[in-house]
Amino acid sequence: MSDKYDVIVIGGGPGGYVAAIRAAQLGYKTACIEKRINKQGKPALGGTCLNVGCIPSKALLDSSWKYHEAEGAFADHGIKVGKLDIDVKAMQERKDKVVLQLTGGVASLFQANKVTWLQGSGQLKANKQVVFTPNEGDEQTLEADNVILAAGSVPVEIPPAEVDQKIIVDSTGALEFDSVPKKLGVIGAGIIGLELGSVWSRLGSEVTVLEAVDTFLPAVDKQISKEAQKLFTKQGLDIKLGARVTASKKNKNSVRVTYTDKDGEHEETFDRLIVAVGRRPYTEGLLSQDAGVTLDERNFIYVDNQCRTDVPGVYAIGDLVRGPALAHKAIEEGVMVAEVIAGEHTQVNYDAVPGVIYTHPEVAWVGKTEEEVKESGEPYKIGAVPFAANGRALAAGEPAGLVKFVVDEKTDRVLGMHVLGPQASELIQQGVVAMEFGASIEDLQLMVFGHPSLSETVHEAALAADYKAIHVAQRRRKK
Repeated sequence: MSDKYDVIVIGGGPGGYVAAIRAAQLGYKTACIEKRINKQGKPALGGTCLNVGCIPSKALLDSSWKYHEAEGAFADHGIKVGKLDIDVKAMQERKDKVVLQLTGGVASLFQANKVTWLQGSGQLKANKQVVFTPNEGDEQTLEADNVILAAGSVPVEIPPAEVDQKIIVDSTGALEFDSVPKKLGVIGAGIIGLELGSVWSRLGSEVTVLEAVDTFLPAVDKQISKEAQKLFTKQGLDIKLGARVTASKKNKNSVRVTYTDKDGEHEETFDRLIVAVGRRPYTEGLLSQDAGVTLDERNFIYVDNQCRTDVPGVYAIGDLVRGPALAHKAIEEGVMVAEVIAGEHTQVNYDAVPGVIYTHPEVAWVGKTEEEVKESGEPYKIGAVPFAANGRALAAGEPAGLVKFVVDEKTDRVLGMHVLGPQASELIQQGVVAMEFGASIEDLQLMVFGHPSLSETVHEAALAADYKAIHVAQRRRKK
């Protein structure tokens, strides 16, 4: 093993492995340090996202939705089925197979691009030296012209509900249930809490979501979040806002949770409890005292707009730095940093990073909410159209939700797009492309959209911003 590299990446998650591959493509001698051991007891690339996050959760979301459709929606299509049952073990095995296929694919990409995978942990020291501690073997000091820190994040823990991965679990443990809990509690009504709560609710759990904040999805456009809360409640999620958990007491097969809200103190007993209150940067052991890298008060690594730290030649990306903890943000930062190292002209557009919640219907957004634009005092207009007016959505039995645009009234530029509905994660990319190219809402109005398609709702919402919508009746909006 060499002890000198052009680029060393610490962390093999979405940001780290992509940064390593791109650096190698650009001709740099590159190593990626990753210590993860998967549930099969073998070294694995892909970080939280591929192993215990984005990918396995989507596998379970899709499996649980198919069960839900078979249970309730098939009859509407004239499809008759017998008595349904869910084989949780088989569902989990399928999820694990998907994970192994993808993580194995990353390892193959490392081989194809001649990236050296160092299996173990890394710590940055002064002068861009990296102490590599193998999973097996002796510690070694490596040198690099450039170091990219991509160690990711870990779930936030809270004292009132200490995780044991049996009765009280974090997001990782919630992916490994071997049976469907009769009563499931979820602390946190954010992306992770809603997605995992949805999985087990569809399979038969009685799910209660306890959220300390008084507002549902406060970062999401209010019109979208209000409608989403109605839909999720109708689906069976009991969402309690302003509910702050103060204590928990575990028994052999259950946990009693105490929480307070505006009406006082309450207790509920659950078979399982998921703690999903957010994630924090994983910096433990990452930096020596003389590394020279600056952390802020929340333990994020300070970086500039191109992810440079205070140390020349040292970069940090993904969940370690400012901005949303999203895999796709980390990926693009990884590409950007590799290209910055190569002297190329590149920049992540942080104003056009989409967010997605993979519930059903999905929630997705990019850019500014109506509330943010209204608060700025700048004149704006909105166009919003429900999927109930879309032929493709109705034919598919997916009429819930809407598409909404927020537009600068003076320049006609698209400031934000918000979607609640079928395939929102795919439709939102139309807003991302529009914003990336500085499109006006008129540009979208003049485009031809295939019929019938869900995308026609995007077109109608664009038309609605100027009261030109054809398939919905509009009233002029009072300002």
